[in-house]
Amino acid sequence: MASAPGTPVRVRFCPSPTGNPHVGLVRTALFNWAFARHHQGTLVFRIEDTDAARDSEESYDQLLDSMRWLGFDWDEGPEVGGPHAPYRQSQRMDLYKDVAQKLLAAGHAYHCYCSQEELDTRREAARAAGKPSGYDGHCRDLTEAQAEEYTAQGRAPIVRFRMPDEAITFTDLVRGDITYLPENVPDYGIVRANGAPLYTLVNPVDDALMEITHVLRGEDLLSSTPRQIALYKALTGLGIAKTTPEFGHLPYVMGEGNKKLSKRDPQASLNLYRERGFLPEGLLNYLSLLGWSLSADQDIFTVEEMVAAFDIADVNPNPARFDLKKCEAINADHIRMLPVKDFTDRCAPWLAAPFAPWAPEDFDEAKWQAVAPHAQTRLKVLSEITDNVDFLFLPEPVSDEASWTKAMKEGSDALLRTARENLESADWTSPESLKQAVLAAGETHGLKLGKAQAPVRVAVTGRTVGLPLFESLEVLGKDKTLTRIDAALAKLTA
Repeated sequence: MASAPGTPVRVRFCPSPTGNPHVGLVRTALFNWAFARHHQGTLVFRIEDTDAARDSEESYDQLLDSMRWLGFDWDEGPEVGGPHAPYRQSQRMDLYKDVAQKLLAAGHAYHCYCSQEELDTRREAARAAGKPSGYDGHCRDLTEAQAEEYTAQGRAPIVRFRMPDEAITFTDLVRGDITYLPENVPDYGIVRANGAPLYTLVNPVDDALMEITHVLRGEDLLSSTPRQIALYKALTGLGIAKTTPEFGHLPYVMGEGNKKLSKRDPQASLNLYRERGFLPEGLLNYLSLLGWSLSADQDIFTVEEMVAAFDIADVNPNPARFDLKKCEAINADHIRMLPVKDFTDRCAPWLAAPFAPWAPEDFDEAKWQAVAPHAQTRLKVLSEITDNVDFLFLPEPVSDEASWTKAMKEGSDALLRTARENLESADWTSPESLKQAVLAAGETHGLKLGKAQAPVRVAVTGRTVGLPLFESLEVLGKDKTLTRIDAALAKLTA
């Protein structure tokens, strides 16, 4: 049963604290957050930390920090509280045990004593016979005597949920009507032999108790949906659930080679994007395009614009390919959209230790502020600022051999001498005057401006590309510029 019309929207984001957050997880969080905010609903942030072997407090802290960095707020959950606390599954174990006992008592679940070896043997036989290889219901209807015999043998049973012998159909908010036949959805485990509850129990139980109305999650969980729908029906009959939520399964995010983007893929780690200096709003803009779009002709938009327009029915069910270059391009657009003061503030971490190669006392705030508007139009990510402005604060420019060889062609020494003479007499309060000085030097030697300025740029900044050259020379100053040209001439003629 779907949630009733007019029912306040309640969605959840429920990651496991294992390892670093990844972009697929962020996309799921984004769609849930945008859906909740669009409908003036509630976002429940829940931590699924029942896997003691893999979960860690470090990962838990990273999850919360990542959510804050991305700008997501939540209405119930860690640090916020709420009427359904606690919001960490590891603190709700007694509740799951109680529900499992009620399911057993009502006949919705049963004890299964099959060993793994027995299960594997029967599954292989089913495959060989061309039959479904899921659980065959061996312990579904054990007599009390049979159960006692297994117990006497020292077998510790798991708890299995009893699936109904009927097809299960539901309307997926992304994919439309989907039907699962009973032979393809066998009885499944909900409690381990040691008494530990499985994801298959705790996830829908928490959704039921927290009155979740919509479950928006990855396509990889689609096959578990008929199991959960059957469990919701049982929980509703027991008075534990009020309704069955609506489901929407989000498309896969594909990586290189059209393979599903894995947590192990380098480009999947959220930390990578933070370290490189992606803006949260730029990254979220791109991730929203992995399955959704604001309009056919608008790729750049704010989070607020996304929230205003977001409709889960507009999500494309087809796999979406993660394109790092497009992600960088969209981030560059968001960098250019920032007010200059905001841009300079966000660059601050990359202008200090441990990123900055210059001594702290050599950093000149006035010079930085002077070039910041020019830098803002050229960066794809904030971390690029360090290489773009290091020539202003280092005693001498950093130049690699490849850049030097590319710029310093035959005749560059003569060009640099003429350029130096012209710059000596130029107006250093005018970038246009500096440009004309280099342009005239190029004309003297039969070179257009592009060819003429290349050796000047490398001599002064150490790089073949960077900020606008003549604005950079003005900020660096006449004395340092001419000294660096002299050093380049000495190297060329050595």
